Amino acid sequence: MKKIASTFLTALFAGALTLGAYKVFFEKPNYTIVSENDQGSVFQTSYNPTTGINEVDFTSAAETTVNAVVHVKNVSINRGGSSYLDFFYGHGSSSRPQVGTGSGVIISQDGYIVTNNHVIDNADQLQVMLNNNKVYNAELIGTDPNSDIALLKIEADGNLPYLAFGDSDNVRVGEWVLAVGNPFSLTSTVTAGIVSAKARNLGKIDQSFIQTDAAVNPGNSGGALVNTNGDLVGINTAITSQTGSYVGYSFAVPSNIAKKVVDDILEYGNVQKGILGINAARANTPYAVEKGINQIEGVYISGVEEDTGAQEADLREGDVIKQIDDIKIRKFADLTGYLSSKRPSDTVQVTINRNEELLTVPVVLKKRQVITVPNMGLEIKNLSKEDMKKFRTRKGVKVVGVPEIYRGYGLDGKVLLSLDDEEINDIEEAKVLFGRISKRGRTIITMINEKGERERLIFQ
Repeated sequence: MKKIASTFLTALFAGALTLGAYKVFFEKPNYTIVSENDQGSVFQTSYNPTTGINEVDFTSAAETTVNAVVHVKNVSINRGGSSYLDFFYGHGSSSRPQVGTGSGVIISQDGYIVTNNHVIDNADQLQVMLNNNKVYNAELIGTDPNSDIALLKIEADGNLPYLAFGDSDNVRVGEWVLAVGNPFSLTSTVTAGIVSAKARNLGKIDQSFIQTDAAVNPGNSGGALVNTNGDLVGINTAITSQTGSYVGYSFAVPSNIAKKVVDDILEYGNVQKGILGINAARANTPYAVEKGINQIEGVYISGVEEDTGAQEADLREGDVIKQIDDIKIRKFADLTGYLSSKRPSDTVQVTINRNEELLTVPVVLKKRQVITVPNMGLEIKNLSKEDMKKFRTRKGVKVVGVPEIYRGYGLDGKVLLSLDDEEINDIEEAKVLFGRISKRGRTIITMINEKGERERLIFQ
C-alpha cells in the first residue's frame, strides 16, 4: 500500500513540474503589453474571444427567402438586319429569338412579382420558374424605368411563398444582409455581406441606391436583398465593374421606393411622384465651389419653382435642407431617395438652416409640373390658371421647351390638345402618348395658339 502511495505522489509531482515548465516556456499569453517606448500602435486586447460572423444566423432568412425568389426568362424576337430579299420576298430569316434571364421576388401569395425593368425590357414573352422548378407564363402589369422597377403577375395553382417589404429607411450601414437570386442561371443562390453605404446614385439625378458588398453578378438583377430577419429591404439592381462581373460593389433599389412604385402601379396604373419644388445646387459644380456650397452638409436651395409646395411654405434661395421628417439630409441623394417613397398631397416636415437658425416647416408635395416627353423631347408643363384663361381651354399641356430639331415648327409657347386624336389632359397623359410614337408611323399633333386658333402638325 505504501508503495502505491509513493508511486502516486511521484507521478503527481512529475506532472505538476511538467505543466509548470510548459506554462513558463511554451504557452503564449492571450494579451499583448506595449510599453511607452515601443514604436508600434498602442492597443489593448481582451482575454475573451471576439464576436464575429459565426454569431450571426443567416439560415432562417435564407430558408425564407429562396422559396420566394424566382427565375425570370425574357424572350424577345430580334427583327433587325433585314436584307433586300426579306423586303421583296418576305423570307423572314432574320427573326430569331433572344433569351435574357434575371430574378424576381414574389410579394404576394396570389402571384405578384417585383423585378427590374431592365430584366423584362422589350420582352415578347415572359416566363417565371419557381424554386420548385414549376414554370409559369407571366403578365407584365406595369413598369417604372426611372426607378428600374417592374411588376409581373402569374396565375399559380395555389398560394405562393412571398416576402414582406421591410422599411429600408431603418437599414443601417454595417448591417448584415443577404442577396438572393439566380446569377449565371444558378438558381437559389445566397450571398452575404454588409450594407456599405446608403443613398448612392450612379449618375442619374434622382437615383438613391443601397450599396452592399454582398456578391451580385449578372442574373441577380431583380432578386432580393434581405436583412437577417428575412425582411425585404431592397431589389438588387446593378454592379459597378469594368469586367461585367462582381468586384466588391453592388446596388439595390430600397424597398420603400420599390413598394411605393408597386402600390402606384396597382392603384393608378403609373407612378405618382410628389415633388418638393426646389432647385438644388450640386456640390461638384464650379458654382458650388465658388460659393463654398460644396462643403455644406445638406441640400442648398438655389431656386424655388412656382406653384409648388416649396413656394407656398416660403422656402427660399439660400436655405439649406438638413432633415425631412426623421431622415437626416446630408446630400442630394438622401433627399431624392426619401421623396421617391412619397406621393402628391403628402405632407413632409422640412428642417432648414436659414441664417444659422434651424426652422421646421410643413411642405405639401405636388405633382411635377414640367417634364420632357419621350421620342420628341419637347418640354411641357401643366396649364396654370393664367394659361387656361389666356388660351381659353381647361385641357392640354403647354410647350415650354423645344429641341433644336423641331424649332422650325412653331411649337414653342403653344398648348398641345391631342396626339393622334387622343386627348391630352395633363403631362402624365402626354408622357404616355408620346411614348407610343412609332418612328415608322405618322404622328398628328393638334395644338392651339394664344388667339384661340387650332393648328395641326403631321410628322411622317
